[in-house]
Amino acid sequence: MSVMNIGIVGCGSISGIYFTNLARFKGTRVTACADIDLVKAESAAARHGVRSEATVADLLHAPDVDVVVNLTVPKAHAQVTLDALRAGKHVYGEKPLAATRADGQTILREAASRGLRVGSAPDTFLGGGHQTCRRLLDEGLIGEPVGATAFMLCHGHESWHPSPEFYYEVGGGPMMDMGPYYLTALVNLLGPIRRLSGSARITFPERTITSEPKRGKVVTVETPTYIAGIMEFGSGPIGTILTTFDVWHSTLPRIEVYGTEGSLLVPDPNGFGGVPMIRGKLDQEWRPVELSHGFAKNARGIGVADMVKALQTGRPHRASGDLAFHVLDVMEGFLDSSDSGTHYEPISTCERPAALPVGLPEDDVD
Repeated sequence: MSVMNIGIVGCGSISGIYFTNLARFKGTRVTACADIDLVKAESAAARHGVRSEATVADLLHAPDVDVVVNLTVPKAHAQVTLDALRAGKHVYGEKPLAATRADGQTILREAASRGLRVGSAPDTFLGGGHQTCRRLLDEGLIGEPVGATAFMLCHGHESWHPSPEFYYEVGGGPMMDMGPYYLTALVNLLGPIRRLSGSARITFPERTITSEPKRGKVVTVETPTYIAGIMEFGSGPIGTILTTFDVWHSTLPRIEVYGTEGSLLVPDPNGFGGVPMIRGKLDQEWRPVELSHGFAKNARGIGVADMVKALQTGRPHRASGDLAFHVLDVMEGFLDSSDSGTHYEPISTCERPAALPVGLPEDDVD
């Protein structure tokens, strides 16, 4: 298998695991990085033994970069991805695909017109925890799925994140920030969503940062921070989702799937491992299920490796642009539904991603 060269744009805190894992997976090699903050780029380059470019444009046009990994803040995702596509590069980005449905559509059109691939995080659904749950569902261990619930409740990031402002800007918020993990996990398990409704609000119009180095700075909240939604999946189940930055404490699970023959407790979709729990209709208690798949530790970047392998074999990649756009369409749809007081029918759909084979080595995806 030949190796494809990766250029990383955005050298913030999330970039470290990408540098590490893309040096480990078969078929990927990081050759260069860039950031609008040159000091960050130079520091990351020194730590990981790659070249730093003086500007993002230099990296996008570098001849030894085949795939751009876009790790910028959400409001910059669309522009950096479009610039990379126009420079002839395949692109894999952090979530969400873009801050708006319109920008997401533009990205997909641009990629299609140039014959290039677009992929997007999250790729946590490829981890051992969620792939094991996928196997349990596909094998009918809880019968026919009839419903699901998903909950992400916390009180925001201003108490610990060094620069939390973007979480409260348009393109941020709990749905755009954490919704991709939960919705991508649900689409992997149950397939695409055909209709939805939502209610949303801004509970605290201002947030005060209590973390360093910006302690005391007041942030104006631009996007809803409490979003509740109902989803009708094309395959039949009805799901509910709640994402919020307004709740101090909760005992709710992350994801549960309900079937005609039992229930499945799904691990945190913001991680790769966890312990699935299953309980059949006649069982007296929940029982843990041993993971059938690997990639149970922090495997961020497996979606990039999968896209690279797909480019070389011609098969679809799993963390695809179509999947990411469907999730973006649904997330924005909850806000549209809340504003209009009506149901929203997504303009998009996608294929349910192919399950990973059992027994893969930890450095390969086929």
